Amino acid sequence: MIIYCHANLDEGLRKRLIEALTPKYIIHFQSDTHSKVEAQNLFNDADYILGNPPLSWFSEPLNNLKFWQLDSAGFDQYASVRLNGQTKVSNMGDWFARPCAESIIGGVLALYRGLDKLTLLKEKTEWIGTPLRAELRLLSGQEVVILGAGTIGSTVKNFLQGFNCNLHLMARTSPDADLHSKEELFDILPNTDLVINTLPGSANQFADQVFFEKMKKGSVYASVGRGSTTDEKALIDALNSKHLDGAVLDVTEVEPIPQDNPLWKMDNVILSQHTGGGHANEHVGKVDLFLNNLMTLENGGSPINEVNLAKGY
Repeated sequence: MIIYCHANLDEGLRKRLIEALTPKYIIHFQSDTHSKVEAQNLFNDADYILGNPPLSWFSEPLNNLKFWQLDSAGFDQYASVRLNGQTKVSNMGDWFARPCAESIIGGVLALYRGLDKLTLLKEKTEWIGTPLRAELRLLSGQEVVILGAGTIGSTVKNFLQGFNCNLHLMARTSPDADLHSKEELFDILPNTDLVINTLPGSANQFADQVFFEKMKKGSVYASVGRGSTTDEKALIDALNSKHLDGAVLDVTEVEPIPQDNPLWKMDNVILSQHTGGGHANEHVGKVDLFLNNLMTLENGGSPINEVNLAKGY
């Protein structure tokens, strides 16, 4: 049995996989290959894959592939991939939900409490002090809409309950949501202080010009979903016109953000550079889940966090 690993693993985790799986499995690491052609050939022959290979590699039939463990929660970039009917696919489930939720709420708190401005003042050794106090706002008691009822959206909701926020969750079909259509959303946006976007890529440009026009003047937009779910030009226009008070963006339409993108120079925008899901042990979870799923499959079971690429969940 051949395993192809396209995930970014340190030496300790590589060793862990090798000790757990050899000699029964032959493991090839992308980081050991000398060319893209060599890596793709190993990928084509694999029975099991760990990681997120380039989409273009899936143009040929993968007749040997039995299981593919994504090393991400999102997988909308693979919606067009068609595998043989026997191949099972799993994502990382809620592994990144807590760090993503902490990051986006931390970003909102930094914006509300002026921590981003204070950090810049510290670099310039400039003391302003008291005049800044009037600019600060509280997260506590805010009217908040969370877009998306997946693992990230649900975790954000749980965290914000501790701030006594008045919370609304939007999702088309989730029973946990109280908003199920854009019409229902637009009814309450004019009275909403904060919108947090956790939507998947299938909700392309959900937050568009009309969306931002419906938002309350002086409100804040935050996104930790997919960059494609936000019409970035419309967002920039809403920020420039002062209709929105600020934005916290872990994701953007193009990553890395082009140097001429206006978002770089906006002092009311926090950019966290798609680090939201990161933490010191993030790669450990990838290896643990892969090993657990291999054992489950060997025993005739279904893998944890199995997903349907075409359906997006």
